[in-house]
Amino acid sequence: MLPGFKTELAGKTALLGAWSTTRDPVIAEKLALTGFDYVCVDQQHGLIGFDSFVATMTALARTGAAPLVRVARNDATEIGRALDAGANGVIVPLVDDAAQAGQAVAACRYAPAGTRSFGPTRSYFGAGTDPYQVNDAVCCLVMIETLRGMQNVREIAGVPGVDGIYVGPADLALSYGHAPGPGAGAGPLADALQQILAACKEHGIAAGIHTSSVKEALRYLEMGFRMVTVVTDIRLLQIAAGEQLKAVREGLGSL
Repeated sequence: MLPGFKTELAGKTALLGAWSTTRDPVIAEKLALTGFDYVCVDQQHGLIGFDSFVATMTALARTGAAPLVRVARNDATEIGRALDAGANGVIVPLVDDAAQAGQAVAACRYAPAGTRSFGPTRSYFGAGTDPYQVNDAVCCLVMIETLRGMQNVREIAGVPGVDGIYVGPADLALSYGHAPGPGAGAGPLADALQQILAACKEHGIAAGIHTSSVKEALRYLEMGFRMVTVVTDIRLLQIAAGEQLKAVREGLGSL
């Protein structure tokens, strides 16, 4: 755990991150060592079992990149296990109203501030031995991905303890009846993104988003998103392999 990440998240400097979906901790470690501000391990759509997840968190611990986790669901046990494994914070999917946001926040905090169970197998790593110090260091970001979430965006952003809203453009696009993919945050969804940015600004919290290209990342940063995921491990591997293969095949013509 890097206690300073929460302070950085509350600041004005852009934070750039990578997304880890594979079960190999070396891949996550290599991404982190590239210089990203954070690496988020995906337990919702990733291919990661708990054993490989703990190994990945251990690998990330000394890289300088803050280890985050997108948990599979808004569940106290899921959130607690992620934090016990050493996560700096969690990204909680499919949060639709203030009550659900409050539930996520409570799961990140030890009593009396919350409902997190005390099981410090690894949770003290890098954050000291005071559970209330740990409370202050943990980040809780919630995802708005549905029409209901959009209807309640201002109330969600105003829940005490919510450190930011992280946008999943794919599910949000589907909620509006549009296919996900590159550019999903443009067109009819542009207004929704502006509403999210406005709600985050009103309540002084960070706005984050997932991107699929350099062009998208720069556009979202220009819009005002301060936390931007710029690569996903599997997608990056596919793109790099494709470019390499294409270059060699094209080079065959000059041999």
